[in-house]
Amino acid sequence: MVDKIQAIRGMNDVLPDKTFIWRYVEETFVNCLKQYGYKEIRFPVVESTQLFKRTIGEVTDIVEKEMYTFTDLNGDSLTLRPEGTAGCVRACLEHGLLYNQQQKLWYIGPMFRHEKPQKGRYRQFMQFGVEAFGMSGITIELELIAISLRLWKLLGIDQSVSLQINTLGELSERQAYKEILVRYFRENINSLDEDSKRRLDKNPLRILDSKNPDMQGLIRNAPKLIDALGKDSRAHFEKLCHGLESLGISYIVNPVLVRGLDYYGHTVFEWVTDKLGSQATICAGGRYDALVEHLGGPPTPAVGFALGEERLLLLMETLTIQPKDTKGLSIYIISEGDEGLRQALTIAESIRDKNPHYEVITNTTGGSFKSQFKKADKSGARLAFILGPDEVNQKKMSIKDLRMDSEQIMVNQADINQYLKNNYDSVGSE
Repeated sequence: MVDKIQAIRGMNDVLPDKTFIWRYVEETFVNCLKQYGYKEIRFPVVESTQLFKRTIGEVTDIVEKEMYTFTDLNGDSLTLRPEGTAGCVRACLEHGLLYNQQQKLWYIGPMFRHEKPQKGRYRQFMQFGVEAFGMSGITIELELIAISLRLWKLLGIDQSVSLQINTLGELSERQAYKEILVRYFRENINSLDEDSKRRLDKNPLRILDSKNPDMQGLIRNAPKLIDALGKDSRAHFEKLCHGLESLGISYIVNPVLVRGLDYYGHTVFEWVTDKLGSQATICAGGRYDALVEHLGGPPTPAVGFALGEERLLLLMETLTIQPKDTKGLSIYIISEGDEGLRQALTIAESIRDKNPHYEVITNTTGGSFKSQFKKADKSGARLAFILGPDEVNQKKMSIKDLRMDSEQIMVNQADINQYLKNNYDSVGSE
């Protein structure tokens, strides 16, 4: 017996009974971004490994442990993208989109990280990303937070998520803070776990990101970054807070919400939920004004956010939010004999021409009328169109509403589209 090949652990199939929910979430995201004037960008799934080492940082779990990296036939080191921002910036620079220009962009696509699979965290996952380039100040930051909140409202999860914000200030302020932080952790070196000890000299801010329960007390009592900020950085953060209040957006200041990379600065934010256990973050964003220059481009203010589709869907499932399949009227055509099938195919094409939002399924495998009716019912179709010998000879069509207790009627084939317009133009499949 031949061994069955199965999906790679942590990389999941999405089957037909679930894909419409994914499509619903994706279309909601896209339509929301269109309202704000953002444009789609697409870039490769595979990039040079050096791109991610330079942008994510070599002393991070992603680069050290989680990237899918391989050497191709030319000897080049390539990596399946673990996140979208780096590739988006690379594409914008390569095609000259950031020189004296502002860009508001979005993307959807699969990302890859070799981490321990668990509910809400997978090795291949779909990520939505939003990036805005060329705009400094808090207005664009407020817009991005407002976009994310609008998306939560559209998906019906806004009452189950909360916004956490913090400021990282300027690079010089963070460097001074790092020295204070390192002194604090060195004084408590025996309380650090192995990961934190490893990060202490190279990336001490990442210690504040630790999810180790044994580290939380030490992290809570650590010196706060905001206490190391100057007047201008404090003013920027205060403007953000006032702007959120003006928009009626509730927030919590989380002093240990950080990013460990030097090109991040000022505003960082996350949307979190208490409905998913340890997978609490559903969206993360922030300002990264130094990233474009870090990749060889001109100084360019930039801010963005990303969210994972699987975790969004998991939250919706937990909250029993079940979107309806919004397809238009669904029709299943039953026929008998070669001529019946020929007429069925012709009629199906005519209906699709006139009604592009309808779903028209033609049974192409024959079988008795009884078995075809079972297939029609199982398909979820609203109407069954029947082409038996009488209908075929008279160029007519019998119509049965499968979801209502009504009589079967007969209509001239030439009048089918008019009949549908008169009786079902605004009706869905249910």
